[in-house]
Amino acid sequence: MFTVKMASSIKFSCRTGLKARAAGALSLVQSRCRCILGQHHPPRPEQTTAGYSTWGRWTVPALSGRVAGRPPHNYRSTHHDCDATVFGKAEKTRAGWDALKGKGNIILMGLPGSGKTTTGRLLADKLHRRVFDVDDHLLTPYWGMSVADKLGQIGDHRFLEEEGKALLTLDHQASIVSLSGSNPLHHDSMAKVVKGGVVIYLDAETKTILSRQKNMKVDRIIGMADGATLEQVIEARRKVYEKWHDLRVFIHARDTPSDVAEKVMAAISRFHDDGGHVSTRDVTGETSRSTFLETVLQGLAPDGGLYVRPRQRPTLSLDDLQTLLPMTVVERALRLLEAWVHPLDVSPQALRHFLDLAYTRGLFDHPGLCPLVPLTKNVYTQELFHGPTASFKDWALQLMPRFYTRAANTLRPGQRFLVVAATSGDTGSATLDGFSRHATGARVGALVLYPAHNISEIQRQQTITMEGANVKVIGVDADFDYCQQTVKRMFLDKDFQKALGDCQLSVANSINWGRLLPQVLYHVTAYLDMVKDKHVTMGQSVDYCIPTGNFGNILSAYYAKEMGVPIRHLLCASNSNNILTEFLTTGVYHPANYRLQSTVSPSIDIIGSSNLERLLYHVTQDPGMVRQFYQDVKTQGKAQVTDKVLQALKSTFRSGFATEEETLNTIRTVYDKTGYILDPHTAVGYHVATREGAPDVPTVLAGTAHFAKFLDNVLPAIRDLNKDSDPDKPSVEQLFTSASHLRGQPKMHSLLSSIASKPAKHSEIVPADYAQICQSIIQFARSF
Repeated sequence: MFTVKMASSIKFSCRTGLKARAAGALSLVQSRCRCILGQHHPPRPEQTTAGYSTWGRWTVPALSGRVAGRPPHNYRSTHHDCDATVFGKAEKTRAGWDALKGKGNIILMGLPGSGKTTTGRLLADKLHRRVFDVDDHLLTPYWGMSVADKLGQIGDHRFLEEEGKALLTLDHQASIVSLSGSNPLHHDSMAKVVKGGVVIYLDAETKTILSRQKNMKVDRIIGMADGATLEQVIEARRKVYEKWHDLRVFIHARDTPSDVAEKVMAAISRFHDDGGHVSTRDVTGETSRSTFLETVLQGLAPDGGLYVRPRQRPTLSLDDLQTLLPMTVVERALRLLEAWVHPLDVSPQALRHFLDLAYTRGLFDHPGLCPLVPLTKNVYTQELFHGPTASFKDWALQLMPRFYTRAANTLRPGQRFLVVAATSGDTGSATLDGFSRHATGARVGALVLYPAHNISEIQRQQTITMEGANVKVIGVDADFDYCQQTVKRMFLDKDFQKALGDCQLSVANSINWGRLLPQVLYHVTAYLDMVKDKHVTMGQSVDYCIPTGNFGNILSAYYAKEMGVPIRHLLCASNSNNILTEFLTTGVYHPANYRLQSTVSPSIDIIGSSNLERLLYHVTQDPGMVRQFYQDVKTQGKAQVTDKVLQALKSTFRSGFATEEETLNTIRTVYDKTGYILDPHTAVGYHVATREGAPDVPTVLAGTAHFAKFLDNVLPAIRDLNKDSDPDKPSVEQLFTSASHLRGQPKMHSLLSSIASKPAKHSEIVPADYAQICQSIIQFARSF
């Protein structure tokens, strides 16, 4: 049975008031940001709207989130966006943790009723450490009276100040410290405490807390005097707790104290050894494991393999998913990233800061960011194209530059970096946009290679009009596979890297782990939205259909399934370049047997699917097999997996493809039937979903791009015209003019339509000559 001392429950005090003037809150926020940047300490305003009045150095809940509005679409950040300290909490580092020499405290934080005291005692027994309960072992002896008596003596307003003074005297090491519920509200004392260990937030659902407090006959805590309800006080406190934690443990109503202790033990184990990241081709196992920031900075492993998490990948129970259900997309994303990214690489507070900057209404033109839209019976499309360049790539490439600049500034301060990406159409503009917005204050340049004659007119216009002193675009007279192989070749070319001088090479394609990971976020949120919108019940299985080229998007859906999202099958949708369909059906991967075809879905015109390598590693757990597989591809032009591996793949994956005619017919048919306009890639997915999926199983279709990026193919399809019958190729501006007369959904993308009249900034096109491409890159590397 869950127990908490009555005195502790009574004492958990909010500051007075949950309502006041907005001007006061904004003033304090501005002051706090100046303090963070080292300019001065904040003033002592008497009252704010942040959820608590202020008294001394009290924490203000509004400071844990974005309060000063969202950045406009032309927002460009600098590297000092509170990266070093986020709303008051200094970033912890691996060196700082090592300096504690194993004597760091395990600090339990949470609402009254979350189980801190009981969990602390259980942990102390399991870990053979001292337990230190702030109520019993500090406050009571410090004051010479009970917490309840002290509260009655001095009242609400002075209590937190006196409690904070007492907490400043805490001087324990190698202990299990159970904080009071109000300790985190005092900034100075909490800032001191968190330096001495790892802070674990016992994050219990509000209904669980209310139920437990009811059982303890607690119906009133400090903060309710001004008319706030218990629920309001609890939610206000949550905002404060978000400032301080290193690890989060979800607590559910059915969890016993032993369950909670086991969860905390698992979190501690992951903190001390999260498994790191290894190369898919690391046969010896002797290569040192890379941290998250190291993998982001390096991109490709030294042996030519791709970085993966070899073990201890995060998992979610159905109860965990239920907890995420009512949250916003960004709130869900934070909790998911916390599970994947070690807090000594990027703290939860910095993650939230990065998410707020990446996924804002100023950059995404839909309040839901990635809304789920019913399309036809049992088919629902997740619109992933509301970012600034109108494709799903924005989801990763508005966030990944934040990871990259953090890695550069942390691991190689002062070093210059050049991030190179090969694009089949969408990655290029998204890379350039992301790095020009989010990396201008760091010494990071971004360069894109694109197949000059194999992307849509609007994709080309997007790419060549990108602005920024740190970006460059080179068209190559070749296909995407050549561009991608050129990038991989550069990473193994020591002479080329030497010619770059003090500029280190990195990569922004989905072969970079930091590019791939953010895509997991929207796949999880798709299922949650299916439940929230009552299309399925929690735990009911669904299929996901992903238009697939380089295998990154569908691999991130595979990770979502591995985490515990109830995905039955992943439907791999290809166009006429259907090498993946053959492989997932027969187990034979035969690139030499394919000649790349240019299609109306150019972003998946790919033969060499890089992220397939990661999948093979996970399915086989055999880097030797992976190394041999790709050696066979290189020397023989093909490779084959065993029947056992093929059956393992078939247990999760289904595959199919759409011809050009089928793709265009799908665009027209769906538009005529529903008024919804599919882009060609999503049309490929719809075609495969309706043929390979089960009619009685709901299917989430990844809406990978806005239709307006492909007007040169979409408009003729809708109007049933032969686009090649008109010898005069319409300009980008003419295409958008024609599109303005369309009726249906989705609406025109607000940022995409503005590119029509933008002048080209990049005009260089080179032949498929490795030496010439390298020379152009070297010249750019010397210019930024």
